[in-house]
Amino acid sequence: MLDFNQLSLDQLADALLTDAAVYPVFDLAVREDLDDVGDITSTSIIDAERMDTGVLAARQNGIVAGMAVVQRYLAHRGLEASLSVLMGDGQRCRAGDVLAEIRCPLLALLAIERPVLNFLGRLSGIATLTGAYVKAVAGTKATICDTRKTIPALRALEKYAVACGGATLHRIGLFDAALYKDNHLAHIPNDELAARLAEAARRVRASREVRFVEVEVDSLEQFAEVLEIEPGLIDIVLLDNMQPEMLRQAVDHRNSRHSRIMLEASGGVDLSTVRVIAESGVERIAVGAVTHGAPWLDIGLDLSAEQVG
Repeated sequence: MLDFNQLSLDQLADALLTDAAVYPVFDLAVREDLDDVGDITSTSIIDAERMDTGVLAARQNGIVAGMAVVQRYLAHRGLEASLSVLMGDGQRCRAGDVLAEIRCPLLALLAIERPVLNFLGRLSGIATLTGAYVKAVAGTKATICDTRKTIPALRALEKYAVACGGATLHRIGLFDAALYKDNHLAHIPNDELAARLAEAARRVRASREVRFVEVEVDSLEQFAEVLEIEPGLIDIVLLDNMQPEMLRQAVDHRNSRHSRIMLEASGGVDLSTVRVIAESGVERIAVGAVTHGAPWLDIGLDLSAEQVG
């Protein structure tokens, strides 16, 4: 199965930002503004033949994400030749940097201005916050992972933004990897856990190719049971809401068993705690906040001074 985390950003854009992922949500965003009527303000005052250049500029420092989304949508609208990208996805920008220019009929530009800014602001905000988490754990073994806590229908776009910020993509949905969580395991007694999980892991691996098989545990006792499972069936154990000392104990126990299972911490993670969690020795830290808690990056669009003058 394709490993998204081994792809370059250009390759990832091709894999994630498909027509089905981009066109419907962007079309809906444009329709929210235009409905079946159109832009009554612009059409009342602007000549239909007027051409102009819109300059997209950062108003805050951050990491650019979403330019590939805009490129694909402009191509969908027949405006691909109108876009000149000056700073691409994954690049760090400073306030005042020009990210891109769009030259096209002014009425068309104003019709897509707000959707373009909304997508760029949202996705660049995710990339910027993700980059802060990645920087916070630099020099440790841990990588930052995202979650499925994304805005409905925007998951592919938001996960692409996470990659622009330098983090690792977790599963895309319920279809590409198996993750046995507390709600899957609540009915299983602890002394049956290893056998039941081994059976389930064999079943899912026999049914299709999966990116990984992961199990969530919330106690060291559960973790000890999972370590009894035949090697190669479980790839990752998610250590849910464990304090750093418990995380270190889990790492030590895993290491003493010479297990190749990777350990992932989840719960209670923010920029003030992520470094301590990383120093426990876990390989992965799941951070839902990189998507659900990301503030937008302020990006503006203004008409070129040459055109206005």
